[in-house]
Amino acid sequence: METLPLGLQSWERTLFAVELVKNRLLRVTAALNLAGISYAVVGGNAVAAWVGRVDQSAVRFTQDVDLLIRRSDLEAVKKALEPAGFVYRHTASIDMFLDGPEARARDAVHVVFAGEKVRSDYPWPAPDVDEVEATEAFQVLRLDSLVRMKLTSYRDKDRTHLRDMIDVGLIDQSWPARLPAELALRLQALLDNPEG
Repeated sequence: METLPLGLQSWERTLFAVELVKNRLLRVTAALNLAGISYAVVGGNAVAAWVGRVDQSAVRFTQDVDLLIRRSDLEAVKKALEPAGFVYRHTASIDMFLDGPEARARDAVHVVFAGEKVRSDYPWPAPDVDEVEATEAFQVLRLDSLVRMKLTSYRDKDRTHLRDMIDVGLIDQSWPARLPAELALRLQALLDNPEG
């Protein structure tokens, strides 16, 4: 792996990486829109879309694209994405679309199946693809569904995303009452101690 010195060149590489993710997101959603397939952008890009509505300076970079689809639509999604250059792979229990035949898993669109648990130990399944809001370019998971999804996963990056949404005022003290008890406790812990 090539290592660059810190400075302008490494910063330009960072900006280029952000553009690649944005381009991947727009290509995959345009193909699904054209094919009329229901989906929702989830994960870091969904958080960025919501946070960016409030404060663009609080938006955090994300390295991949996460997409919620129905399992019954997987074959149609494969057909829709292949002409856009995406290559389907199922590896280590993960369904993804690589951005070209030589791409790495980091250069992929990761699939989450609607109505199914992402991991067997998660307390709740992923939302359905009808829990969306339209942006000018793609369908993004509704805020309440995204918050439930992040609270269900509750990994370090999920807690960071939740803190970002708390920080810009998308989530406040009224939210725990809207959630199942286990998720409400997780959110209340973040609200009570947003620094960690």
